[in-house]
Amino acid sequence: MSTARLKQCGGVYLAERGAIFDGNLRLPGSLILPHDCHVWGDLVVNGRLDLGPHSTVGGRIACERAFVGHHAVLRGGLSSTGDVTVADGAHVASIEAGGTVLLRPGITVGDVRTTGLILIHGRITSGLLLGRQVKVFGNG
Repeated sequence: MSTARLKQCGGVYLAERGAIFDGNLRLPGSLILPHDCHVWGDLVVNGRLDLGPHSTVGGRIACERAFVGHHAVLRGGLSSTGDVTVADGAHVASIEAGGTVLLRPGITVGDVRTTGLILIHGRITSGLLLGRQVKVFGNG
């Protein structure tokens, strides 16, 4: 059950700002969730996921590439076949990626596993970091 609508433009789906999705959500293309959107189940996207600031996903996420906005909360793990970027202050249970993982300052993340690089900008709180190479830029 959903209390919000999705607009489609080609292979990209766009939710309304502040949208709430009560169950699982599966989409055949890319998804843009703007500011303050909430998905209380699992989220499966067959393209790129752009999760806006202060958004929440209650279940697991599967996508090709992901951008997680600042202060977003992902209660389940994030699984991506490509690159993942996590913005400042976000909380992510865990990350599994097939590409580069970029972690910005102030985030809290569980284990991060990738076949590519892990780039850390600033101070973060994390579990195990496992990748081809881990680079830290600044400690502030």
